Amino acid sequence: MVAGAACMADAQRIPARFSDVHNPEIPEAVTICGENIPLDRSDMYEAFDRELTSIAYTHGTTMLMIKRANRYFPEMARILDRNGVPRDILYLACVESSLNPRAYSPAKAAGFWQFIPSTAREYGLEVSDEVDERYNITKATEAACRYLKDSYRRFGNWPSVMAAYNGGNTRISSELEKQNADTSLDLYLTEETTRYPYRIMAMKTIMENPSAYGFHLRDDQLYQPRKYRTVDVNGPVADWPSWAGRQGINYAQLRDANPWIRAKKLTNRTGKKYVVRIPLAESLSRRTAGTTTFNPDWTDR
Repeated sequence: MVAGAACMADAQRIPARFSDVHNPEIPEAVTICGENIPLDRSDMYEAFDRELTSIAYTHGTTMLMIKRANRYFPEMARILDRNGVPRDILYLACVESSLNPRAYSPAKAAGFWQFIPSTAREYGLEVSDEVDERYNITKATEAACRYLKDSYRRFGNWPSVMAAYNGGNTRISSELEKQNADTSLDLYLTEETTRYPYRIMAMKTIMENPSAYGFHLRDDQLYQPRKYRTVDVNGPVADWPSWAGRQGINYAQLRDANPWIRAKKLTNRTGKKYVVRIPLAESLSRRTAGTTTFNPDWTDR
């Protein structure tokens, strides 16, 4: 017993070994959607520092987002460009969903852009038991562009648009008036909404230069964009698994390529046209998919 106690005492005297933890460097200013945001003001510096530090040290989620971004950013960026929406809005989608194509929140928000059902329908997306276009990357990104442009016409600055995406247009408009402010960055809001624009700015800062924050990836570790052929479906589908088999893929691959399909059948009494993506065999294999990198700064090559 005495010897055991002595060994335990010796073990307690051995210093613990911890990895070094470094505070990220905070820039003097950040640029988001073409707007320069100085960070000299203490409250703004601390708000940005909180988000940058949080994202930098949420290692698994942040690294996974960079990998996913290589697959999804190319298509999303083209849609933003076509609609005249700044590409920095891509980082809003990262904050909303971590680029998880199946993202679903307790508030019943879904997809990359986390639309709730009522807003989705307002902006032209179908939401039903069989079809949920909030999970359609093309249609949901188009809807997000319309929503964001409506907000920008209302507020005239992107930080307020971002805060409103989280807290609601009506609420931000009301608070701007009540607090005699021109931008959401000068508002006293709920903590979640206050943090939201800074989180998008921090997300951009890290994802534009991951290696500066300790994230090191190779090109072949990024998730590659999928290549598809498309099939127009204008009527009912009695059984999606059987339909997928006739297309040369399985049901899981069909759902992965078309997460807007929400049931094993499609009633489609109105004859609406649905564009169904069929992944090409070459893009389903790492050996044949090839390697493309959307942003060379994401990797160490």
